[in-house]
Amino acid sequence: MDLPKHLNIVALETFYTPVPPLTVPSPHTFTLTEYDRTTLAELPKRIKDAHVLITTVITLRAELLSVEATPNLRLVAMVASGVDSIDLDACRARGIKVVNSPGCNVDAVAEHATALYFTLRRAVMPSMAALRAGEWPQKRTLMMTAYINGASPRSCARETAVIIGYGGVGKKLESILSALGMKVLVAARKGSDSVPPGRVSFDEALKIATVVILCCPRAPETLNLLSSADFASMRPDALLINVARGGVVAEDALLEALEGGSIAGAGVDVFDTEPASAETSVLLRPETQRLNLVVTPHTAWVGMETTAHYQKVLQENIEGFLKGELVPERVKA
Repeated sequence: MDLPKHLNIVALETFYTPVPPLTVPSPHTFTLTEYDRTTLAELPKRIKDAHVLITTVITLRAELLSVEATPNLRLVAMVASGVDSIDLDACRARGIKVVNSPGCNVDAVAEHATALYFTLRRAVMPSMAALRAGEWPQKRTLMMTAYINGASPRSCARETAVIIGYGGVGKKLESILSALGMKVLVAARKGSDSVPPGRVSFDEALKIATVVILCCPRAPETLNLLSSADFASMRPDALLINVARGGVVAEDALLEALEGGSIAGAGVDVFDTEPASAETSVLLRPETQRLNLVVTPHTAWVGMETTAHYQKVLQENIEGFLKGELVPERVKA
């Protein structure tokens, strides 16, 4: 598609990551319109005349990507790694490029997952709940609150960590957890007929892991990747950490596994429905507060370096698009 000399660039969600001072190569010029946040009701009017959209999480489905709705649209630049909010087929049908920003949040997400691990293994949340409830003077000691399913906390040197999703975050986690003394394994794809060298079959990985960390993308093949049968196969001293995407874990099944002692604890940063609340997620109901369950509001990615990386990649993606020099692995449509 031919590009006009002057471009309308619209940033829909600068609340997440501020747009840096953009430049475009000659002979192009541009007008930048920025919105702190955008609701679905506001979306059609705001994107109507855009040539370039800068987005993070807002949903762009086929009807908003039609010629009638966005006649000028040429590029969707995601300030995020996941692109499941965009109808990629609709973009391909029109020749609209979609680019993401992979690797920008690797350090932050890997470090957040590690923080969740320590919080869970030391049973910080159950211990804190008992302490706040005034049980220490009553019981004289709360030592047993650090025990989960009858076992005291194990050291890193006795952990077998399984990583599911071996992209940038998975590789960073492998480095961190190995340095802590853990044995680290990478799981093959679920249901795969063959296991690549250096990996462990999905089913076997769940059986031997004392820590399972999910950092895979959301895709049709990863929806409900872990459900009741998978939790039943795990060790009772195993921890689950999910810094992937909502929908990868069946939330009802996870709660059942925690309540029944099938696993020792779970750290969850992502939810089926976001923004999440007790009305949308069983994991946020008041009765879960005594479980060895740590929940964070999709904040694993947040960090100073993350913002700087996203801003750098956004500039590269827009400039690369206009020069015809996009980084191939960032192109999703």
